Amino acid sequence: MGVQFSDLKTLESTANALGSNMFEGFKPTPKGIEIIRDYMSGKISLTEFVALAKQKAYV
Repeated sequence: MGVQFSDLKTLESTANALGSNMFEGFKPTPKGIEIIRDYMSGKISLTEFVALAKQKAYV
C-alpha cells in the first residue's frame, strides 16, 4: 500500500497488529497502516492512537 517502514522490527510488529485486526474484520487503508505503524514505533501515544480511532482518521 506504499507505506514506508524505518526498520524490519517496526514492519513486523505492524504486520502482526494488522493481521490480528484483519482477522476481526478490519480493512486496512494506507492511513490506517501509518497510524498503527506510528503507534507501534512509539511516535504516537496510546491516547493519541485512541483519539485517531474515535475520529476514524484511518479512513
